[in-house]
Amino acid sequence: MDSEQLWNQSKQEVVRESGGRWRDDAPTAMMGMSSPEWSAYMRDELGVDMDAGDINRAVVDRMEQHYSEHLPLLPGAVEVVRSLHRRWPLALASSANREIIDFALDAAGLAGEFRATVSSEEVERGKPAPDVYLEAARRLGIEPERCVAIEDSSNGLRSAAAAGMAVIAVPNEHYPPDGDALALAAACVHTLPEITPQLVERLR
Repeated sequence: MDSEQLWNQSKQEVVRESGGRWRDDAPTAMMGMSSPEWSAYMRDELGVDMDAGDINRAVVDRMEQHYSEHLPLLPGAVEVVRSLHRRWPLALASSANREIIDFALDAAGLAGEFRATVSSEEVERGKPAPDVYLEAARRLGIEPERCVAIEDSSNGLRSAAAAGMAVIAVPNEHYPPDGDALALAAACVHTLPEITPQLVERLR
């Protein structure tokens, strides 16, 4: 999903409507955070005069509205997921809220392709900590070292690598990963259709 811009737009709208102060570094600071983490950041660092639960609800409401109007799937996403699902069990390890994960997968027709889905709000720490990937592997019943992760962001790459997984980087064109994070990847591609079962098998 090419969703990072929509998340930032939704958060920025909440900040400005509440009289807070949006900062240019806010998108980078919040990338990979779980919803409790970014809600607290918006309250404490951006001056949103609401409790964290209300901040979270306001942002999620905007995201659901955006997704209802247009689901920002990357080119080839559905085909790649289905191709990999024919070979291996899949899990989703996401910083998005549980209800956004479920909404997006249902809208894309991909809910049945994933054996497990994990939101970082369901673990102790969001990315770059490895918690969400370790939990995804646990729910699959597979050792993390036998898993291959696909990531587009600095904190996502760091999270999957810290979990002991081989990582395929698909750099986010709007928020390119830092060089040190990209160096953690076992392979780097520029489009999703380049992620073939043959590539995954080689890394696995």
